[in-house]
Amino acid sequence: MRKNLIITFVIVLIASACQPQGGGPQITVEDAWGRSAPAAATMGAFYMTVKNDGNEADRLMSVTSDACGMAEIHESYTMDNGSMGMRLVEGGLELPAGGSVELNVGGLHVMCMDKMADFAVGDTYNLTLVFEKSGTVEVEVEIREQ
Repeated sequence: MRKNLIITFVIVLIASACQPQGGGPQITVEDAWGRSAPAAATMGAFYMTVKNDGNEADRLMSVTSDACGMAEIHESYTMDNGSMGMRLVEGGLELPAGGSVELNVGGLHVMCMDKMADFAVGDTYNLTLVFEKSGTVEVEVEIREQ
């Protein structure tokens, strides 16, 4: 009886040691918000911190929202002449293992084109973030003062 108990214990120890630790990417989204914009404006922007507490990198591939006809991941930059520009982030946004990416004013952001909502202060909208490995993550975004 004691021998069987010891063998069972050893098998359980070996099996638990073989289990993957961390389980790949572990995505969380914090402080998701959007800028207020006049109802007549055709575009808006969303900002947030995307964290990956897992042991494997992931990639934010796309974003959708009922508040937008189309949403894309964009990056603001300064051109050689000092004026600001914006470009699409091609191929998705890399999220390193154990790291985070800030989407903030003047940098990376989710661009909402063909805005289908008012974007008034206090309004909330849903975003669906689609990751290469983690699948979809639903986020509620609150519209705030600029």
